[in-house]
Amino acid sequence: MASSNPAFSRNAAFGAPGATAGGKVLSDSDLQGMFNAPSAGSQDTDRMSYDDTIRKTVLSFALLLVTAAIGWIVTPVTMLPLIVGAIAGLVLGLVNAFKKEPSPPLILAYAAAQGLFVGGISIVFEQIYPGVVTQAVLATLVVVGVTLALFASGKIRASAKATKVFLIAMIGYSVFSLVNFGMMVFGATDNAFGLRSAEIFGIPIGLLIGVLAVIMAAYSLVLDFDFIQRGVNNRAPRKYGWTGAFGIMLTVVWLYVEMLRIFAIARE
Repeated sequence: MASSNPAFSRNAAFGAPGATAGGKVLSDSDLQGMFNAPSAGSQDTDRMSYDDTIRKTVLSFALLLVTAAIGWIVTPVTMLPLIVGAIAGLVLGLVNAFKKEPSPPLILAYAAAQGLFVGGISIVFEQIYPGVVTQAVLATLVVVGVTLALFASGKIRASAKATKVFLIAMIGYSVFSLVNFGMMVFGATDNAFGLRSAEIFGIPIGLLIGVLAVIMAAYSLVLDFDFIQRGVNNRAPRKYGWTGAFGIMLTVVWLYVEMLRIFAIARE
């Protein structure tokens, strides 16, 4: 019984005198031209790739750095960029996190808002603790670089058990941060960093919480890298490269702010 699969038809490339394309028999020169043609990229296949995801990530961070420069320059004059960036970044972050489909305009808007916030908060910390921004930037780059190297080498991987522990830790960290913020807003504490300034055996709680947050941020990066790797391997639609870019940007900003706070608390 003849097969209906064209791959096994008698005019297919294997088992026939000549390969065909659209009913036309291909010559040796045609086949050589097809062999020499460049392989299809993500734009041709509309599939997620590492190169395309990297481009989207670089574009997002480039926009973030541009607006960060604006926040850095303008915030000493008015706190408006810092406030707008913080609120808009929070709202857009939640919207992007819960959207089923990635939206490039919303992700780029998030990058712009986070840039204003990062630039504004950085200049505020730098004026109070000179040199702290350089320390935080270098520490952030080291953590990101080491995490990426360990993931690429296969030394660390995301797992169901570790992810469950990570989620529990994140809930506890979020609750602590909200309580601490509320106490600072309503004047329940007059310390510069609220409960983070309290000490246990002479060690500020903020340093202990900060170390935990850095570990969580590093694992969050592992989850971001794992998402991108699985997306590429499973040939996910190209648009999900924006999701990977958003995840990395969100985690790196969180990591940087934690580093900024750790070095500031250490100087108290």
